[in-house]
Amino acid sequence: MKYPHDVQSEWLNKLLIAAKDTEWGRRYKFSEIDSVDQFKTRVPINTYEAIEADINRTLKGEQGIFWPTPIRMFAKSSGTTNSKSKFIPVSEESLEECHYKGGKDLISLYYNEFPESRLMAGKGLVMGGSSNFVPLNDEAYFGDLSAIIIKNLPFWAQLHRTPDIEVALNPSWEEKIEQIVDITIPQDITNISGVPSWMLVLLERVLEKTGKKTIKDVWPNLEWYVHGGVNFTPYRDRFKQIIGGQHKLNYSETYNASEGFFGIQDDTSRDDLLLMLDYGIFYEFMPLGEIEKDNPKTLQLDEVKVGENYALVISTNGGLWRYLIGDTVQFTTLDPFRIKVSGRTKHYINAFGEELIVENAEQAISAASQKSGSIVKEYSAAPKYMDENGAGAHEWVVEFEQEPKDLEYFAEMLDNALKNVNSDYEAKRYHDKVLKLPIIKAVPQGTFYRWMKSNGKLGGQHKVPRLSNNRDYIDEILKYANS
Repeated sequence: MKYPHDVQSEWLNKLLIAAKDTEWGRRYKFSEIDSVDQFKTRVPINTYEAIEADINRTLKGEQGIFWPTPIRMFAKSSGTTNSKSKFIPVSEESLEECHYKGGKDLISLYYNEFPESRLMAGKGLVMGGSSNFVPLNDEAYFGDLSAIIIKNLPFWAQLHRTPDIEVALNPSWEEKIEQIVDITIPQDITNISGVPSWMLVLLERVLEKTGKKTIKDVWPNLEWYVHGGVNFTPYRDRFKQIIGGQHKLNYSETYNASEGFFGIQDDTSRDDLLLMLDYGIFYEFMPLGEIEKDNPKTLQLDEVKVGENYALVISTNGGLWRYLIGDTVQFTTLDPFRIKVSGRTKHYINAFGEELIVENAEQAISAASQKSGSIVKEYSAAPKYMDENGAGAHEWVVEFEQEPKDLEYFAEMLDNALKNVNSDYEAKRYHDKVLKLPIIKAVPQGTFYRWMKSNGKLGGQHKVPRLSNNRDYIDEILKYANS
């Protein structure tokens, strides 16, 4: 927070020195790089597809390609922008200096804000992914990131978490839910962590099994929920309802991906994240207009502006170099550097020039829910292309926890909110010339669950795609509405 530019400069130098004798280090002459500009000039921006051949070599056991210490762990990412799995290398350094350091800082920041906390007097319910560990050879394996983290947790962290590793890593998601419920109901749970959508599934099952009205009736000392992976705004009302509206629960968001631990909500009264700059990651920020260019320009911390959308580019102590991870962020403050995740570089709708991003959708869904008295459980949207009358529309498939009395009113409120947060959308809605009023398709509860289950995407590492520029997702989801 105090010395952001110095810390980032030091980390770039450390990373380059560490990897100078690797294959990548020799390829791009890391030992000769003495400035950020030279680093940018010499090393190209990389997507997963660009480095996939080298990743595959490492999966087969070759070492020293992009990082000097052995890579024996790979975080398998199902990815919501690409059906093909990605295997992100996880070094011992990235596990210790990034992911675990993030966990320790998260707890420290919480205690700094709530010094009277009784967090450690009870247990933390950790709801990780459910991917099997798949051995690649005698020493190496892959699995989802949360499973890798749980498997390698230090002893002090294991003492305070539940369920045990065997249950936490159960590959059968539905069986694991039942096991966690049975194990944790009698325990003194003081904190919970996991992706909001799947955590709700677990908490609702706890209430079903206990017959209690609120989670606080089951776990009276519950004080903290750590979430991440998706925007929390659409889930907030349901959590308040299920926890018990009269009870206080502290919420902290984290930004922890397979590629690295990037941000922590250091102040629970805010809705942004402190950008963590000393975790072995060197950051660059690419203006969205540069993404399709052959030689895209990236910015450093001293060049970014508040409120602009940037694609995140990282170089890490896991051996990723100028890697475009696919997330977009906006800075909310520059002293210290705080961010919010605004979407994905490939998760948007721009079928009619409206440039609708996930952040716009989350804000609009929240506003429409509040004004219509509804609670949205899951949703996904895509374009409905121009008909014979000339105008297209956005079609929203929505699963409500609590349906609005009037779907048309919900659609109007959603439309108004989208106009308020996106001027391009507002322009395209002018007199229904290009875009008509959003089409809302309310689907029965369980629709998204059945769709994800059928695609083998049950588990905390999988997220519902919120926006898509084509209809592949929502056409498939709609098939499960009446199944």
